[in-house]
Amino acid sequence: MTAKGAPDEHALPSSGPAGAGPTTSDLAEPTTGGARGTGTGSPETSRSALAPPPSDRAVRRRLTTEIWIVLGLSLGRSGVYAMVAILDRLTAGPPLGDQTTTLNPSRSARPWLDLIYQVLQIGFALIPVALALYLLSANGRSAVRRIGLDVTRPWRDLGVGAALAAAIGVPGLGLYALGRALGITVQVQAEALNSAWWTIPILLFAAIQNALLEEVIAVGYLMERLRDLRWRTPLIVVASALLRGSYHLYQGWGPFFGNVVMGLVFAEYYRRRRRVMPLVVAHTIMDMVVFVGYASIPDEWRDALHLS
Repeated sequence: MTAKGAPDEHALPSSGPAGAGPTTSDLAEPTTGGARGTGTGSPETSRSALAPPPSDRAVRRRLTTEIWIVLGLSLGRSGVYAMVAILDRLTAGPPLGDQTTTLNPSRSARPWLDLIYQVLQIGFALIPVALALYLLSANGRSAVRRIGLDVTRPWRDLGVGAALAAAIGVPGLGLYALGRALGITVQVQAEALNSAWWTIPILLFAAIQNALLEEVIAVGYLMERLRDLRWRTPLIVVASALLRGSYHLYQGWGPFFGNVVMGLVFAEYYRRRRRVMPLVVAHTIMDMVVFVGYASIPDEWRDALHLS
């Protein structure tokens, strides 16, 4: 939360048939006139057919590198910055409880330019999502169907997502209030945008963007790739949860632990159901409530609940 099957079909991919040997057609000389027979492949095709498949070690090394690249362009990078940010906050002098952070800041004093910046930020943040889906579909399989991001069960996904949002969101607000009371969580301002006609639509799109980025990368992509690497299931679930917690560290210790718990629940749901769409729905609902609903809470209520 910004406050992100068939077990055998996802085995390590191979790029060629194992043990494929030359055939008579492979060794035949190409013809230049009317073709006689069917085995007149080009030298490149013959070499490709004779090439051995990559070793298991080579495939694992390539997948590991791919994971680091995807995370380095998205949530892994955010996690590194968040760890530096919490170090900065802890050594800056004022206690965490006296510090603030803003989730959706304004990027320009001129509303029309601010809108352009906001749209660009949302659009470019979704590029790693497209990259992850593209890489998961490298063998011709639909990545959207593979991780359950399709809309084949809209009402069920909506119901499950709403239930998850309630089960995670309400305790999450309580944990945030507790962290504020204990002084281990910074004050999180949901937004500081210019008041304009586009403010609420941008906040809603930002919620959807956060949900897609976090759930596709931290859950769908990462868990599928770690499964391809034959990690043990408990380690896959924990890795997904710790990644989710890492990029929330800049908000303090309360959001870190709260998002780790959320990550464990979401990762376990995905492990059982192989569907990321309900998680996207849940995350979107939670962020919409935080981004849009926070400003509607009276100041005295926020003070009483230690939300400000």
